[in-house]
Amino acid sequence: MNHPDTILILDFGSQYTQLIARRVREQKVYCEIHPFNQAVKAIENLKPKAIILSGSPFSVYQEGSPLPDLSIFEHNLPILGICYGMQVLAHLFGGKVDPAAKREFGKAIISIKNPDSGFLSGLPASFQVWMSHGDHLTAPPTGFTPIAQTTNAPFVIIEDPVRKWYGVQFHPEVVHTEFGADLIKNFLFNVAGCQPTWTPESFIQTKIAEIRKQVGQDQVILGLSGGVDSTVAAVLVHEAIGDQLNCIFVDHGLLRKNEAQEVEDTIRNKYHIKLKVIKAHDLFFNGLAGVTDPEKKRKIIGKLFVDVFDTEAKKVEGARWLGQGTLYPDVIESVSFKGPSVTIKSHHNVGGLPEKMNLKLLEPFRELFKDEVRVIGAQLGVPDYIVQRHPFPGPGLAIRIISDVTPEKVRLLQDVDHIFISELKRQGFYKDVWQAFAVLLPIQSVGVMGDERTYENTVVLRAVTSVDGMTADWAKLDYDFLGFVSNRIINEVKGVNRVAYDISSKPPATIEWE
Repeated sequence: MNHPDTILILDFGSQYTQLIARRVREQKVYCEIHPFNQAVKAIENLKPKAIILSGSPFSVYQEGSPLPDLSIFEHNLPILGICYGMQVLAHLFGGKVDPAAKREFGKAIISIKNPDSGFLSGLPASFQVWMSHGDHLTAPPTGFTPIAQTTNAPFVIIEDPVRKWYGVQFHPEVVHTEFGADLIKNFLFNVAGCQPTWTPESFIQTKIAEIRKQVGQDQVILGLSGGVDSTVAAVLVHEAIGDQLNCIFVDHGLLRKNEAQEVEDTIRNKYHIKLKVIKAHDLFFNGLAGVTDPEKKRKIIGKLFVDVFDTEAKKVEGARWLGQGTLYPDVIESVSFKGPSVTIKSHHNVGGLPEKMNLKLLEPFRELFKDEVRVIGAQLGVPDYIVQRHPFPGPGLAIRIISDVTPEKVRLLQDVDHIFISELKRQGFYKDVWQAFAVLLPIQSVGVMGDERTYENTVVLRAVTSVDGMTADWAKLDYDFLGFVSNRIINEVKGVNRVAYDISSKPPATIEWE
């Protein structure tokens, strides 16, 4: 998509780069993240209104540190350097960067020296910011003047109003920085002259026109999972091309309780989208019989899914496109200058299908973050119970059963999970949690029910808070709530006599258990 007001964010490896993009988009301004070493090409393609230089774990004076091509500074574009990005400006344009005698990590109070700067418009004389750096400026770059400081650093915000170049030593994109959103807003509107035109309505209208042009009269196949991304993608594509869309839903028997029926009712009855449901419970349970290793489970489920999907898709005449709910974080990861991340677990999607079936990819959400897809879904009228649905792994409950998978274990876990999720919704906690679920452990323990001794299963409840799933903290759910849920599970789910709550954060733990 081409946008008249686009911000180019150059990534130097900061853990916060995606947060910068989120903060820009919250102001209804479109932006894209590109590796610093692809800046020239990105400027040529995007024709951005301004550039933001991200932070980095590197030091600018380090050998091999990431530095952009100098030609990017010749386009007369406004620039905002954040932390390392500010040090890049200093390093390349006559300033000086040195190791700080006192490294700053965490909260600091800055004092404004020039309240008349448009970059600082509407900000108080002093406020709290979030620092994360071991280096600092000891001399500003040529043409820059300091407009804010801390007791530890004289050059915390610098500006060159002639070139419209700014640098901040802290991280305005993190929530710990007071007025961080205002600083970004001031840069976008007061400095770069952007207009707030990146809205759900504009995205939907532009994307529908784009899909119609791309697809023409061809048929499109889209694999439904029941999750937010594929469901909203199906509704959007259907808005664009109607009955040219063919949805295939492979029900592997490992979904949440009643989920398969909910998907079918929503897609077929509410939206009248062509849908083929393949009930393949026996195939998947037979394939998983006796398998306990989670990575093997993922690969078995992935292969069976591809086989079933491929067989059904070949029956669709005139199909030239495969629709997928790919999101922007996946795209960013695939082009990261740091190279591919270590594979922690195999991803279950329709990987390999486009090549196998000679189909072109249709990915309407490859520019969006998860929360933006939710907003688009709400705008399209997708029911709240789908739009607000927590992330759910492609292999489903198979990887939440920490042993071999059987229909009985799946039924037990579905019932436990259903009680937990339904109570989160009923008591108003569901939207405060990024992801919540139950895990069935391969552990049995002694219990007492009535006057009888029991020897039954242990389940673990897991709930986390997060922005994007890359990091997460365990949700501080009310003790009375957890006690109530535990009682319901033990009383209502035959085969469970012990409930635990997971209080691990990511890192070091992952969100899922496998």
